[in-house]
Amino acid sequence: MKMYQPWMNALAVLAGLLTAASSATASVPRPEHPRPDLQRDNWLTLNGEWQFEIEKAADGDARGLSYGKDLNAKITVPFCPESKLSGLGLGNKEKLKHVWYRRTFDLPQTMIGKRVRIHFGGVDYQSWVYINGQLAGSHIGESAAFNFEITKSLKTGPNEVVVKVLDDMWSGLQPRGKQSPDDSGGCIYTRTTGIWQSVWLEAVGTSFLENISVIPDPDNSRVLIDAKINGNDTDLTLTAEAFADGKLSGSDSGRGPWLNTLVLNLKDKKLWEPGVPFLYDLKLTLYSGKDKIDELNSYFGLRKIAIDGRKILINGKPVFQRLILDQGFYPDGLWTAPSDEELKNDITRSMACGYNGARLHQKVFEPRFLYWADKLGYMVWGEFPDWGFDFKPEAYSAYVNEWTEVLLRDRNHPAIVGWCPFNEQDKRAGELSKMIWSLTKAIDPTRPALETSGWTHTLPHPEVMDAHDYEGKPEILRNRWMKQLAVPVQDGSAPVGNSTTAPSKAERVIPCMVSEIGGVGWSTEGGWSYGEGPKSLDEFYARYQGTIDAMLDNPHLFGFCYTQLTDVEQEKNGLYYYDRKPKFDVAKIHAITSRQAAYERGPAEGK
Repeated sequence: MKMYQPWMNALAVLAGLLTAASSATASVPRPEHPRPDLQRDNWLTLNGEWQFEIEKAADGDARGLSYGKDLNAKITVPFCPESKLSGLGLGNKEKLKHVWYRRTFDLPQTMIGKRVRIHFGGVDYQSWVYINGQLAGSHIGESAAFNFEITKSLKTGPNEVVVKVLDDMWSGLQPRGKQSPDDSGGCIYTRTTGIWQSVWLEAVGTSFLENISVIPDPDNSRVLIDAKINGNDTDLTLTAEAFADGKLSGSDSGRGPWLNTLVLNLKDKKLWEPGVPFLYDLKLTLYSGKDKIDELNSYFGLRKIAIDGRKILINGKPVFQRLILDQGFYPDGLWTAPSDEELKNDITRSMACGYNGARLHQKVFEPRFLYWADKLGYMVWGEFPDWGFDFKPEAYSAYVNEWTEVLLRDRNHPAIVGWCPFNEQDKRAGELSKMIWSLTKAIDPTRPALETSGWTHTLPHPEVMDAHDYEGKPEILRNRWMKQLAVPVQDGSAPVGNSTTAPSKAERVIPCMVSEIGGVGWSTEGGWSYGEGPKSLDEFYARYQGTIDAMLDNPHLFGFCYTQLTDVEQEKNGLYYYDRKPKFDVAKIHAITSRQAAYERGPAEGK
């Protein structure tokens, strides 16, 4: 036995190290890699405890807070100071306009000698990042991810990162979505200030893949890949490999700093479809001569979206979109989910109720949510938190830039089946919404784009239409939309408001959905819901079924969106409570929601 003692001791030490590492990881909030779609192995999370300070006199720069000064409080990143999980739990009681963050980090050995970037998943709203007192860069926008190269600012030993934030949501010059400028009330809720998504370091090669575009082409059993390369190395070669169930399915290579589109012809044609998704693994390797200088792991789904008359087809099939409104608020984390598992769970909760997708409402959801949507075959519409923006032309450029960054971040997710950058806007939004719609189609022509959801539509030739209708009497709802869509929608006469007038002349058919219905309240004490609430559970189920049936039985609709997945603070019309406990018999709700729609049975009438 003694001869094995050294090995046993070594194993004990190794086990101790692994236990310590596991414990350390467990103590870090949101420790998972924030970008499964753009993942490198050499990375380090900066989530956890930071110093924090509210700057009430707007004098932080004068006081030298950008370098070497302790701040007067602590906060847990990536949770915003208004949230309980941040450790501060400030709620809406204080208007936080200027805030500062500070922490130190030691550069891992694996990153020494590499180019190093610092990433921020989301900071609301304008941020300046300092590394060891040097400005690394600034960014405008609450929803888009950003990063800066910090290689030249790093030093041996502890390094300091300081983040200065300006969040003036009261100016009208920035969008805020469902964040309340005052106390929570109606359908606006507790604010989010500052860092609200993960922060991490990443090491890359002397040249590296900065961004990729992945366009699936299931008709030809292939995928097209474009890559943006950052760096000045010569003799570059990029190789892309697609794997199906671990086996190589297709590959291609390109040479030079300006690469042509890589075309991966796939041996195994496996489609991504709602409810039955298949994801290919994708590995991208960049070489300089024979030296590997960068490697990126990603994935993609092979699926195609097309419009055919009233229908939106996925891989040539009409899939009725049973969508639920998901606002992405959490009781303890507000805009930030407490865990990666809870991002997944919100999707499985929705699917348990018979829904196959969601409107991601007034918020750009984080990439990990989209990853789970991709994995689970859950359709989503990518939206933007446009409320609070006053449509002043001097602020257009920031809005356009941020939406562009969102499109570039999220365009590769197969789960996203449409874009909708505005919600319930009036004619003031017309000029900007037309610009944004054209930009959206230029960056991503592979999906339909709805310029705004509900209320005033301003596009003269829309490709998809919608309306909101919170009618509480199912028969009225049914009759209204059977009549309204009995004839094709005329260009320029989009439905406006909750009840609409049928167009007087039919020119072409356009896919249409009623993208907000229901809002039926239950257990509304201390809050509100749409219309008069049911007086019994039986009455709730009858109204829910009547409302859903009115949509499912209408052959002219490609889908609907029910309000909503969960209660949010004082708005109590969810299928689940705010703490995610179910309000109703989930199996009963599923049976009502999931039955076959008229749309799925055959050609729509009036086509």
